[in-house]
Amino acid sequence: MKEKTHCPYCGMRLVKKWTEGRSRLLCTACSETIYENPTPASCLVVLNDQQDILLVRRSVEPKIGFWCLPGGFIELGEHPEEAALRELHEETGITGIIERLIGVRTNPSRQYGAVLLVGYLVTRYTGVPMAGDDASETAFFTLTNLPEIAFDSHKKFIQDVKIVVPGRL
Repeated sequence: MKEKTHCPYCGMRLVKKWTEGRSRLLCTACSETIYENPTPASCLVVLNDQQDILLVRRSVEPKIGFWCLPGGFIELGEHPEEAALRELHEETGITGIIERLIGVRTNPSRQYGAVLLVGYLVTRYTGVPMAGDDASETAFFTLTNLPEIAFDSHKKFIQDVKIVVPGRL
């Protein structure tokens, strides 16, 4: 992750100082504290009628070529649910209805430091999945035949669905 060197408010140099119980970036000119937060994203566990899980093969780094849940970054002014459904449509071409929140997790990221991920369950959708934005392929997999999953947080969401909806899987 690249470290910030200049204040986003006044453009002056940042320094690290111990404040509020930890080392933080502070502006030498306007004295603003620069809080560094995880980057928000959302993803979906999409199940078909046979309880197979929809995965997408990543066509971009990180983890290009690996399989993951459909999802992506939450944009300004967007609710996590909206972002998840937008990403689902962009990456797979299908339109889904969120059934429930699965959970919230963090995943380390070399580029962003950390990603805060909100996971949702979708069991009703329309359309036929086809690879789109950031995906080179889409496929449904049974729980007993999952490929290697790109991100630990996605693996945990899949595991969480087994626990949250035990009679379905």
